[in-house]
Parts: sequence; C-alpha cells; structure tokens
Amino acid sequence: MSSVDNSRYRTMITVSAIGATLLQSLDQTIANVALPYMQGSFSASYDEITWVLTSYITAAAIMTAPVGWLATRFGRKPLFVVCILGFTFASMLCGAAQSLVQIVGFRLLQGMFSAALVPLSQATLLDIYPPERRGFAMAVWGMGVMIGPIMGPTLGGFLTEHYDWRWVFYINVPFGVLAAAGLLIFLPGTRQKARSRFDWLGFTVLSTGIGAMQLMLDRGQVLDWFSSREIIVEAVLAGLGCYLFTVHLFSAPQPLLRPSLFRDMNFLSGLVLMFAVGTLLVSSLALMTPWLQVLSNYPVETAGLIMAPRGLGNFTAIMISGQLATRVDPRYLVGGGLVLLCLSFYIMTGWTPDVSQRDIILTIVLQGFGLGLVFMPLQILAFATLAPALRTEGAALFALLRNIGAAIGVSVTSTVLARNTQALHEVIGASVTPFNRALSAVRAFNPHTHHGVALLDQVVNQQAQIIAYANDYVLLICTTLPAALLLLVMRKPRQATAVEAEPAE
Repeated sequence: MSSVDNSRYRTMITVSAIGATLLQSLDQTIANVALPYMQGSFSASYDEITWVLTSYITAAAIMTAPVGWLATRFGRKPLFVVCILGFTFASMLCGAAQSLVQIVGFRLLQGMFSAALVPLSQATLLDIYPPERRGFAMAVWGMGVMIGPIMGPTLGGFLTEHYDWRWVFYINVPFGVLAAAGLLIFLPGTRQKARSRFDWLGFTVLSTGIGAMQLMLDRGQVLDWFSSREIIVEAVLAGLGCYLFTVHLFSAPQPLLRPSLFRDMNFLSGLVLMFAVGTLLVSSLALMTPWLQVLSNYPVETAGLIMAPRGLGNFTAIMISGQLATRVDPRYLVGGGLVLLCLSFYIMTGWTPDVSQRDIILTIVLQGFGLGLVFMPLQILAFATLAPALRTEGAALFALLRNIGAAIGVSVTSTVLARNTQALHEVIGASVTPFNRALSAVRAFNPHTHHGVALLDQVVNQQAQIIAYANDYVLLICTTLPAALLLLVMRKPRQATAVEAEPAE
C-alpha cells in the first residue's frame, strides 16, 4: 500500500490503529491499582496476584516474534482485525473471571491477541504517511504506546473506586469493537505472500526461553531462588532456550526472524535501548502505585489522579520531539530524555511518606517528559536505516524487546523491593531493644507491651520499605545510564529517499 493510495482515509486509519495501540498499552498497567481488590476477591497472596500483570506481559512477549510471518502469510488487515476482536473477547472473559486460575488464563489469552497490535499499527502508519511526515506519524503512534501505561492507573483507580475492578477489563469492549470496525472499513487489504513454512522450532525454543525466564523471576522470591530445584530448572531452560534460538536464527535457512535485521547497527542499538526503556516504563508505575497507597495512605482514586500528570509530561514531550526530530539530531533528544529520567529517579530516592503532592507531581511530570523525549526519536533512529521490507518484523521485534524488558523490570524490582524490605527490617529491628533510650522516651513505643511491640514493628517496617524503594530507584538509574552509551554508535538519520517510501511487507 502506498501513502498516496491511503490519503483519503488516512485520518480514519490512524485513529483506528492508534485506538488498537492504546488498548494494548493501557492494559499493561490498568489493573495495577485494582490488584488489592482482585486479591481479596480471589483470596490470593501478593505474589500470586502479580501473575495478573506478568502473565499478560509474558504472553504478549512470546507471541510478538511470529507477527511478521503471520502478517506476510495471512495479510496485515485480516490479522489486525482478528487480533483486536480476540483481545476484546478476552477482555470480556477477564471481567467475568471467578477464580485466580481463570483470571490468569484469560490474561494469557488477552496478551496473546495483544502481541500484534503495536507492531501492526506502527508498520501501518509508516506505510500510509509519506517519508517527510513519518516524524509526525511516529509521534502520534508514540502517544498511544506511552500514554496507555500512564493513563492506566488513573483510569483503573476511577473505575475500581466508583464501579468494580471488573470494569477495568469491560471498558475495552466498546473501543475494541470500534477500532476493529474502522480498520475493517477503511484499511485496504495487502497481498498475501506464500512465504516459507512457519518456523516451529525457532518459535518453540524462544517461547520456552521467555516462559521459563518469567517463571523464574516470578517464583524466585517465594522459593528462595537457587536453593530451589524448580528455579534451577527454569534458569537452565531459560538460558538454553535463548541460546538455541540465537544459534537457530543464524543457521536455519528460513528462521522465524530474518538475520538481516541484526546487521543494521542503528536498529540493533535501538533494540537494546528499547529493552532498557521497557524495564522502566511499567516497573516505575508498578512501584509508584503501592508507594502511594501503602506508604502514603492515599485512596485508590487519589493515587491514580496523582499519577495522571505523568501523562501530561509525556504528551508534551512527544509532541515537541515530533516537531524537532526532523530538525535536530534525534540522538540528542534521546540522550536528554535519558538524563531527565535518571534525574527523576534520583529525586525519588529521597522521598518519604511526608513528601508533598506538589513534589510528587512535579517529579513524575519530569519523568513523563523524559520518557516522551526518548521514545519517539528512538523509533526514528532505529528505523531510519532499516529496509522497508523489514519494517513489520522490525516493529514486532521492537515490541518483543519492550515487553520482555517490562516483564523483567516488574519482576526484578518487586523481588528486590521484597528482599530489601525484609533485610532492612532485620537491620533496623536489631536496634529496637528495651535498652534503647530513644524508645523509652516515647511511651507508645514501650516494648514491654503488646501494643508497643506492634507499633514498633509497624514503624520499623515502614522505614525499611522507604529505604527499599530508594534502592529500587537507584537500580533503575543503573539500568538507564549504561544504555545511553549506545547512542555513540548510532548514525544520524539521513533524508528520506524514494526507496524508503516503498511500503513494508
């Protein structure tokens, strides 16, 4: 399809494609604030209920890799519409779930259908806009990808507070139907190509590696990591699956992903940067939600409203970077965004429950602005030198690395938070003795009474959590800074040529 052919319906196609993107990205975080309510409904532990988040992300990560093959084999339009409708149906099932097993299973199904939505929408917008307007197209697309996770807690908090946690899933139904109808009516069909047989071996080893890695990360804290035989087996399967997929990728005659993708230095560096950004995108929100609700005692709706301004910063940065990306070297924009992200995390290391709402809002606006500066220019940098025929596979691989990063980020930060809280509780608690004169000055902290012991334990646990959250934010800084060095090996995008205007497969 060409940009000329689609100029008549470009707006409707864009709205429908962005709607599908927003649905997928929104559901990564919309359930965050509703987790305590789901936990009560299903009588689940905290570790068990987090599977509602990670099962969705893991399923999306596994099913992203074959998107390029599926789009070539069945056509982009049929695949796009089927995935939106499947996602919508799975959302209905999630809302109607009656047990933990059901909600996790339906979230897996929802994640499987959601995998194709982001890469297909990105490839579609790259095709229907001429080269000189692709900066604008990626800015609009980036808003759908980035604002979804940021809007999630706010919308989820409102729906949970005023209706029921099930509405965080039911809300997808009308928008999913409208997006599917829009694409069905306005998006032209593409030629189906009789490409090679599906690479089942490559898909199997990749799925095994990703699934085993996620299980290891989710259950490691509960089973005390490598003292458990299950964790050792999952670690071996994860490493073996990733190794076999890499070997198969470069040795098979027709692998799941074409090796030529990895010969482009801009794209390869962009993949690693996107992985790092993925670890920040969801995990930073997953940390903020319990911090506001548990440590600062904000109601669920208030917590969502406090986090909403992050989307304002993100929206502003995406619009600014969309205008500047064709005039300023995108590498400078990405580098500036990474610096702002690190600055926001550094500020958050000094937070206590007494921090004012004003300081919280200013910091998360800065964080959202940094994410917006990174995300859209990074797309332009990564795809600037990639052959048009590889766009759909490239977009799918980008989404895959972002989803894997998000899954690892959520699991690692929650695990580190739990372990540090426990360890710091022991360290701080060691000084809580009847011989501590500071405690004897406060009658409520009398360790000789049951009430005093309970109150002391509560205070010690709160202090341990404050320090543990600060350590997590330091970890996010250490993830971001090394990734910024990849900008040194990326080339500045050159002006679009006629070849770049050709449509993707």
